Amino acid sequence: MNGVRIGGRDVGPGRRPLVIAEMSGNHNGSLDSALEIVRFVAGCGADAIKLQTFTPGTLTIDSRRPEFFIDDPESLWHGRRLWELYEEAHTPWDWHAPIFDLARSLGLACISTAFDDTSVAFLDELRVDALKVASFELVHLPLLAAAAATGRPVLLSTGMATLAEIDAAVGTLRQSGCARPVLLKCTSAYSASEEDADLATMADLARRYDCLVGLSDHTLRPLVAYAATALGAVVVEKHVTLSRAAGGVDAAFSLEPAELRELVEGVALVHSCLGTVSYGPRKVEATSLRERPSIYVVRPMSRGERFTTENVRIIRPGDGLAPAHLDRVLLARCTRDVGEPMPL
Repeated sequence: MNGVRIGGRDVGPGRRPLVIAEMSGNHNGSLDSALEIVRFVAGCGADAIKLQTFTPGTLTIDSRRPEFFIDDPESLWHGRRLWELYEEAHTPWDWHAPIFDLARSLGLACISTAFDDTSVAFLDELRVDALKVASFELVHLPLLAAAAATGRPVLLSTGMATLAEIDAAVGTLRQSGCARPVLLKCTSAYSASEEDADLATMADLARRYDCLVGLSDHTLRPLVAYAATALGAVVVEKHVTLSRAAGGVDAAFSLEPAELRELVEGVALVHSCLGTVSYGPRKVEATSLRERPSIYVVRPMSRGERFTTENVRIIRPGDGLAPAHLDRVLLARCTRDVGEPMPL
């Protein structure tokens, strides 16, 4: 399948994965911190910065009913009320333009997750390089239709989704104008473990939907991203923070600057290892090729003497006949006197 173009960069098969750094709410309510995150993302060699574009009112309502509180004791946000959590986590919409301006000046693509049609329209006006739809919103078909209708590339996370739900989502995207969505394998746990990555699903998604695939990863280590790169991911997305110790709504599963740099370098290295289908000796193997074994006369011989396993052997280096000729050599006789070891 052909690729897509995001922020001036072709994204698709055979190309190094686009590394997206997700800021989320890790700016902790400070525009200065948000801009500093952009700078370190660019300095680490990532390809794109990603925001989340919502307000509490676009995601939920200001209610104190029990279902509007997070009651999972394993959650990072256990006990938090949705309205208050989203108030803390959101990126003010008037910050988007300065963040995007700085990012573009530093060579970064600008991506954001939209959560409703108003955020889609807002991001479209800002000429966002791609729209992301989160795993939670995969079932929000009107949102998918609005995102696709912009004509911009759409990245869709598939955490929690059944095949029937993905069928409906991809169908909606394609019917609404996005012929080439990028489906991201995602485990919607915060943080996630490597054991739950199920990266084999990426190949199945690519086959079922004839689409590009990538990874949205919530593990702390880079291992899942490296494995996904080896399996053909065209996008790798990770959360980032200036400092986990400084806190932040998503800081616990976000990469610090040194870790992001390691991820970027590792993804590029893993991708370079894939190379192309190649057989036969490479230029860098020239010295090794000479050290292959070959047939040598290893004892003095007289002209006319028969070759035997006593006077010829298969040894290194490779200056003699290939070992495959040994049976024919043992049927022959020496054509001249030989005083010292020599290749046949």
